[in-house]
Amino acid sequence: MDVVGINEKEQDAIFRVVAAILHLGNINFEKDEDIDSALVKDEQSLFHLHMTAELLMCDPLSLEDALCKRVMVTPEEIIKKSLDPHAAAVSRDGLAKTIYSRLFDWLVDKINVSIGQDPSSKCLIGILDIYGFESFKANSFEQFCINFTNEKLQQHFNQHVFKMEQEEYAKEEINWNYVEFVDNQDVLDLIEKKPGGIIALLDEACMFPKSTHETFAQKLYQTFKDHKRFIKPKLTRSDFTIAHYAGEVQYQSDQFLDKNKYHVVAEHQDLLSASKCSFIVGLFPPLSEESAKSSKFSSICSRFKIQLQQLMDILNSTEPHYIRCVKPNNLLKPATFDNINVIQQLRSGGVLEVIRIKCAGYPAHRTFSEFLIRFGILAPEILKGKYEEKVACKWILEKMELKGYLMGKTKLFLRAEQMAELDAKKARLLRNSARVIQRQIRTYTTRKDYIILRKSSIHIQSHWRGKLARELYKYKQKEVAAVKIQKNLRRQLARRAYTGIRISALVVQTGFRAMAARKDFRFREQTKAATIIQACWRCQRVVSYYKKLKKASVISQSRWRGRMVKNSEAATIIQAYWRRYRAVSYYKKLKKASAISQCTWRRRTAGKDHSNVKMAIRETGSDEEENYKLEKQVEELRCFLPSEKHPKMDLEEEKAQEIDMSRFSLQTSPNKVDKTNALPLEEHYAMLRTIAVHPAVIEISTPISDTEKVENLNAEVKKLKALLLSEKQRADNFERTYAEVCKLSEKRRKKLEETERRVYQLQASLNNVFQDVIFNVRSICRAENDLICFIELKFNFCTH
Repeated sequence: MDVVGINEKEQDAIFRVVAAILHLGNINFEKDEDIDSALVKDEQSLFHLHMTAELLMCDPLSLEDALCKRVMVTPEEIIKKSLDPHAAAVSRDGLAKTIYSRLFDWLVDKINVSIGQDPSSKCLIGILDIYGFESFKANSFEQFCINFTNEKLQQHFNQHVFKMEQEEYAKEEINWNYVEFVDNQDVLDLIEKKPGGIIALLDEACMFPKSTHETFAQKLYQTFKDHKRFIKPKLTRSDFTIAHYAGEVQYQSDQFLDKNKYHVVAEHQDLLSASKCSFIVGLFPPLSEESAKSSKFSSICSRFKIQLQQLMDILNSTEPHYIRCVKPNNLLKPATFDNINVIQQLRSGGVLEVIRIKCAGYPAHRTFSEFLIRFGILAPEILKGKYEEKVACKWILEKMELKGYLMGKTKLFLRAEQMAELDAKKARLLRNSARVIQRQIRTYTTRKDYIILRKSSIHIQSHWRGKLARELYKYKQKEVAAVKIQKNLRRQLARRAYTGIRISALVVQTGFRAMAARKDFRFREQTKAATIIQACWRCQRVVSYYKKLKKASVISQSRWRGRMVKNSEAATIIQAYWRRYRAVSYYKKLKKASAISQCTWRRRTAGKDHSNVKMAIRETGSDEEENYKLEKQVEELRCFLPSEKHPKMDLEEEKAQEIDMSRFSLQTSPNKVDKTNALPLEEHYAMLRTIAVHPAVIEISTPISDTEKVENLNAEVKKLKALLLSEKQRADNFERTYAEVCKLSEKRRKKLEETERRVYQLQASLNNVFQDVIFNVRSICRAENDLICFIELKFNFCTH
C-alpha cells in the first residue's frame, strides 16, 4: 500500500474497516420475548457489536437498530418493524457485503489512479489473466459466473481467430478452404438472452419474496426442456446442467437466490454516512433523490453482466494475443500428463482448430503501404522509382527470394517464418548502416573533444601553476608565524606548569602537615589517658598490697600474743576468744577484700568504658546510641554500689561490736587472773580444786558457744565467697563487653582512617584534575589574566 500511494491514515482506515467486518460476522441473534423480534444473543456478541461500532465510529444503539429493525415509509406514517433472528442475520451479512464491496471498489480506483493511466492516450497494453472453466463436485453461483465469463471470452476468441480470419480471406479473394469450429453462441443465448435467459429468470425469482431455489429450478426445467445445451439431472430436484464448450457442468441452485441479491438498505446507508470517520463517510456518500426513490433490490448477475460487457468492449477495441494454459493432470503432480484430459482441453479451447488455421493460413497480414513503409529499406532503388504499391511489394519479395506468399486486393499475406526472415534482414541492414554512421560520428566527436580538452588543459595548467606558487608563499609565511607562536606558547606553558606545580606542592605540604599535626595530637591525647589509667591502677594495687601487709602483721602479732597467753592459766579462754577473733578477722578480711575488689573493678571497668566511649565518640562523632547504653550501664553500676554497700556496712558494724566485746573480755581476763592471784592461798587452792573437780564444764561450755559462732561465720564466709564469685563473673562479663566495644571502636577508627585516607586521595586527584582544567583554560586566555585567575584560586581540604 505504501508503494501504490496509500498514506498511513488511509491504511489505518482500511484496517479499521476490515476489522469491523470481521467483528460484524461474529454478532449472533436470538428471539426476544416477542416472536417476531430479534436481539443480541449474549455478552460475546454484544462485545463484537460494540467493537464494530467503535471501529466504524458510529453509535452502538444505532448499529443494533439498523441490524434488528427496518423502517417502512408509507404515505400516512413511518413504521419501524422488528426483524426475526434469521432476517437480522441476513441484514448483518448484507451490511458486511456492502462495506466490503465499497472498500474493494475504492482500492481498485486508488490503484488505477496511482498507476497513472492516461485516459486520453491512444495506445493501451492490458493483460487479462483468467484461470478457465471450473467444474467441481459442488458448483454454485460463483462457478456459474466464472464459466459465463469463459464462454464470453471463448466467443471473442472464436470471432477473432476463426470468423474474422476467414472473413478477411474471403474479402481479399484468396483461395481458402474453410475450417469448421464449434460456435458457443447458443450457450450465451441460454445464459444471457432476454427475456428468457437463465440470468433473466434468476433476477425475476429474486424479486419475489416467496420464491425458493426449487421454484427457480422448476422454472428452468419448464423453460429450457427442449434446449440442447440445458440438461436436467435425474436424481435431483434443484440441480441443472449446462453443456459448455469445455464440457458439461452440473450446478446446485440452493444458494443462487441468496447470492444474487444485492440489498442496499437505507438504514445501513444512513448509519455509515453519519460515521465520524471521514474514510467511511467517503465510502458511503449520500444517495441522490432518484436513487432513494428507486427500488432497493439490485441483482449481482445484472451488475456482473454489465461489467463483463464493458470488458468485452475493451477487448474488441484492441488487438488481442492469446496464451492458452493446459492443465496436465488433476492430481497436481509434476511430470505427469493425462492424455485424455489434455486433448479435451485442447479441443474445448479451440486450440486444435487454431493450429489447423495457422498451419494452412497466413498469420501475417499487411497492407501494401504498411509493407513498403516497413520493408522498403531493403530495396531503396525501388522506392526511388514511381511504381505501384503492389508491384513494388512484389519486387521486394523477389529480391529477398521469398516464395509461398499470397497477394490480395489490398493486403499481402505472409507466413510466420517469412515475416521473421524479412525482419531479420531489415535488422541486419539497419545494424550495418548504424555501425557506419556511428563510426563517422564517433570519429568527429572524439577529435572535437580532444582539441577542446587540449586547449582547456593548457589553460588550466597555467592557472594551476600560479596558484601553487601563491599557496607555497602563503605556507612559508604561516610556517614562520607558527614557529614564533609555538616558541612563545611553549615558554608560557612551561612557566604556567612550573607555577602550578609549585603552588600545588605548597598546598599538598600544608595539608599533609595539618594531617600529621592532628594525628600527633590524637596520639598524645591517647597516651595521656593511658598514663592516667596506669597511675590509678598502680596506686590501687599498692594500696591493696599495703592493706594486705597491714592485716598480715596484725594477724602475726595476734598469733604471737596468743602464744604468750597460752603460757598462762587462761590459755583455754584465750584460745576460744582467739579462734573467734581469727574467724571474725578472716570474715572481715574477705568481706572488705571482696568489697574493695568489687568497687575497684567496677570503677576501673566503668572508667575504661567511659573513656573508650568518649574516645569513640570523639573519633566517629556518630555513636550516640552506644554512648547512651554505656552511660546507662555506668549509672546502673553506680546505683548498684550504694545498694550493696548498706547491708555490708550493717554487717561490718555488727561484727565490729562483737570484736569489741571479745577485746573487752580479753582485757578483763588478766584482771581476773590478778584478782585470783591476790586471793589468799586458801581461796586460791579452793578455786583450783573447784577447777580441778569441774574442768570439763569450764573448758567445754565455752568452745561449744564459740564453735556455733565459727560455723555461722564460716557459713557467712561461704556466702561472701559465692557473692564474690558472682561479682567476678559480672566483672568478666563487663570485661567481655568492654573488649567488644574496644574492637568495635577499633574497627570504626580504622574505617574512619581509611575514609580519611580516601578523602585525602580524592581531594588530591580533584586538585590535579582541577589544575589541569585550569591550565587548559588559561592556555586560551591572555597571559596577564592567567596570573590574576591563578592567584584567586582556593584549595579546600576536608578534615575530620
